[in-house]
Amino acid sequence: QQQLVESGGGLVQAGGSLRLSCGASGISFSILTMGWFRQAPGKERESVAAIDWSGDSTSYIDSVKGRFTISRDNAKNTVYLQMNSLNSEDTAVYYCAAPSTPVAGPGDVMRGSYLDVWGQGTQVTVSS
Repeated sequence: QQQLVESGGGLVQAGGSLRLSCGASGISFSILTMGWFRQAPGKERESVAAIDWSGDSTSYIDSVKGRFTISRDNAKNTVYLQMNSLNSEDTAVYYCAAPSTPVAGPGDVMRGSYLDVWGQGTQVTVSS
């Protein structure tokens, strides 16, 4: 069974940090690009960050560059999102996702292409 399970969300004050984790099972994690997405209330889901299978290539949306860092541990089948300097606009449900093919690179995943498996999401709330 293909499964992604996010954890690490919570309530944090503006300027604080959180580290999200996404554990994978039933997929070929070590050869797949992985992505983080978020959806705020009343807004469309947006891509946040993506990382290729090796960890050498990453992509971020402009609003999180310099604040968020995506990383992965292939031995643990886990992808992380370190979030620093959080602000109220980061409040959202955060999801991780995997594509259906190792052909998909970070750019493809950021565009929402080839996405096949999604986690259930973890809530991040930033209080001002």
